[in-house]
Amino acid sequence: MSATIDSPALAPLHNFRVVLCQTSHPGNIGSAARAMKTMGLQHLYLVKPDSFPDAHATALATGAADLLEQAVVTETLAQALEGCAFAIGMSARKRGLSHELVNVRSAAHTAINVASTQTVALVFGTEMSGLSNAELDLCQLLAMIQANPAYSSLNLAAAVQIVCYELRMAALEKQNLQDDNLSPHAPPVYASIESVEGFYQHLQETLLHIGYLNPQAPKKLMERLRRIYARIRLEKEEVNLLRGILTLTVAPKKHDKY
Repeated sequence: MSATIDSPALAPLHNFRVVLCQTSHPGNIGSAARAMKTMGLQHLYLVKPDSFPDAHATALATGAADLLEQAVVTETLAQALEGCAFAIGMSARKRGLSHELVNVRSAAHTAINVASTQTVALVFGTEMSGLSNAELDLCQLLAMIQANPAYSSLNLAAAVQIVCYELRMAALEKQNLQDDNLSPHAPPVYASIESVEGFYQHLQETLLHIGYLNPQAPKKLMERLRRIYARIRLEKEEVNLLRGILTLTVAPKKHDKY
């Protein structure tokens, strides 16, 4: 018997958001919704789409119009990521000074583990230029579909289809491991993206205060620090610990000697 979205194996798919940033062609939104629904994902977020709602999107959704009706439209990627603990940015190319880069299959296995208890976002950039560096800074992992290097250009909806398929397969594989008593330990509780952004703001303010960050010549310091912490994937308690250190860096507390 085939698995359904109600089966334990596929329950983590409820905890995914597909986030499309500044989509130019409404038809791609409809086709992406169709791709999501065929694999059991249902939460679509749109960041400043050029045209939405749009009849062309509805026509190409072909049975997935309900995902379009429930889609959340935001002005910024930060808004679309509110409530998420983990965000994976999709890229068609390698970048300098970047996050950890993995193939989409590896990313899917990581994401499924997190999605068993927390919300995960899959972030896709605009059709022409992909994700900007500022958008990438809000992600914790960068994933690439390993296509033909001589012709690696993928339609947006096709990319969404591949990623959603890999997630579905990763969920089923995880269930098989659990059935064989080979499953890994429960995933840690990652800090929410809003919490991590609050930490970055606190870190920047502290570095300015102590003179380590020169606002006249920042030299991408904050971008580098963001990507260090993105590789670590901060947990909730770790953010609290780090912010406590930052607080006492600015206003040290002396302990009584015994």
